[in-house]
Amino acid sequence: MVIDGRDVDAASGQTISRESPGHRGKVVGTWPAGSTEDADRAIAAARSAFDEGPWARMSGAERSAILHRVAAGILQHQEELGLIECLETGKPLAQATGEIGYCADLWTYAAGMARGLEGDTHNAIGDNRLGLVLREPAGVVGIITPWNFPFIIVSERVPWALGAGCTVVAKPSEYTSGTTIRLAQIALEAGLPPGVFNVITGTGPAAGQMLAEDPRVDVLSFTGSVRVGTHLAALAAPTVKRVGLELGGKGPQIVFADADLEAAADGIAYGVYHNAGQCCISGSRLIVHNSIRPALLDRLLDISKRLPFGDPLGQGKFGAMVTEQHAEKVASYIAKGLDEGAELLLGGERLAAEQGNFIAPTVFDRVTPEMAIAQEEIFGPVLSTIGFDTPEEAVALANGTPFGLSASVWSRDLETAIQTTRRVKAGRFWVNSVIDGTAEMPIGGYKKSGTGRELGRYGFDEYSQFKGLHMTLGRQQPWFQQS
Repeated sequence: MVIDGRDVDAASGQTISRESPGHRGKVVGTWPAGSTEDADRAIAAARSAFDEGPWARMSGAERSAILHRVAAGILQHQEELGLIECLETGKPLAQATGEIGYCADLWTYAAGMARGLEGDTHNAIGDNRLGLVLREPAGVVGIITPWNFPFIIVSERVPWALGAGCTVVAKPSEYTSGTTIRLAQIALEAGLPPGVFNVITGTGPAAGQMLAEDPRVDVLSFTGSVRVGTHLAALAAPTVKRVGLELGGKGPQIVFADADLEAAADGIAYGVYHNAGQCCISGSRLIVHNSIRPALLDRLLDISKRLPFGDPLGQGKFGAMVTEQHAEKVASYIAKGLDEGAELLLGGERLAAEQGNFIAPTVFDRVTPEMAIAQEEIFGPVLSTIGFDTPEEAVALANGTPFGLSASVWSRDLETAIQTTRRVKAGRFWVNSVIDGTAEMPIGGYKKSGTGRELGRYGFDEYSQFKGLHMTLGRQQPWFQQS
């Protein structure tokens, strides 16, 4: 772990070993099994660094220069970080290495914005009054990240928190801790003061839960399941800390009759199979106009049959399930879809089980909205197809789950596309594309998909406090008049 600028073991001396999901039986990482004692040390370091250290009092330019050096360090170690990410997550090496490069750009953007953060002025509240809105760092931030995109998700949060002047304690998944540890080490090499960015490792109950409960933590950011997110929010409530949540999704891909079917089929495949479907913004529901349903499915099935999979260190574009237990969970959803009467067009089986945790690309048709595979987040390479006849029906189907994290619409008609985006409840929306994003654009969810926004200029607000300052110019009229 990295606590107060030093590499440390768990106080208990215990460790966690990680077996590669794409190379059965191969241990690829070992890190400390942290506990509440370790979390306490990390929180104390972050609290001291914020209250007494230089970081919160640096100029934006000084913080920016250090964050730029972190971005450069990420690029310098891109191949190493990509290999760690590949082995721990099971995603293809080319994908993992590309994600590291994308993360360097996130840090670069946040670094640039850090010196331009501003408050506001109110110069029209009276002839003898001036109002100032001061932006201040929120304090100590606890960040709990999941296993599917460990380096991306920590990089979507930490540079924004640091850029705002906060200090951080990050707790990555116990399955994929390696790149977060290396990130903290790279940040220290770039000149980040000790205690500003700490990393604790271990399970959620043992190491992460304290970030929600401890009053020394001012902000909690969690990315993961609805079940755990709501539990952490309840634990945080007694301390009245700010809580940001990015939770589950059941992303619809709405395809109208005038869509470019070749482009749509390719995008739909990418949307549901990217990261083997282990993606909170996965486009796992295909909502397609009935007039083009057969033609679109023919194209989609052709792509799905030809997807390469296998050793993540090879040339495949299709990765592994993160654990054997998760693979079994995905398989149970496939079985449930069959039991509830959906038509299995492709896949549904385990692939190369002797090599790793692989599940074949799976496509269901004749899905009805109440089925579990249409309502619940599967987090695997499973697509559920539902037909529609009118735009109103398409919007109702898209909004017909508890989630609202992401959505896509495929149409050549601008009015159709824009009116659909206005009516579907989702925090991220794509027109004629899917799973696209840049550092400039905010991310977050509607409904049970979460609260708060990350990235862009909005991301800094999550880690800032705003103080209203009223100034009186000259002597105001006395409140108490002597007789």
